[in-house]
Amino acid sequence: MNTITDQKIEKYLQTTKTALEKISIAEEKSIPWKKKANEFLDMATRYYKDALYYRKRGDVVTAFAAVTYAHGWIDAGVRLGLFDAEEGSSDYIMPTE
Repeated sequence: MNTITDQKIEKYLQTTKTALEKISIAEEKSIPWKKKANEFLDMATRYYKDALYYRKRGDVVTAFAAVTYAHGWIDAGVRLGLFDAEEGSSDYIMPTE
């Protein structure tokens, strides 16, 4: 439980990759909200790319931190209504195992 295994980091990376592929900017939002939505998406994408970079270098602790930040931006954007997301999908929730 106190170890970031290869399986765990891969599962988190895949969950976040899937979420990034499925979300889109909510169409009904006004221009200022779309700007914020784009900022959230940009931050999520950057942290995800950072996670991949650190994972490739073998730094799984930093990779794990980055992927959870990435997913936090996605989750916040979905919950705020900035992103259109499939209702009830588990793609926006981090795995618990």
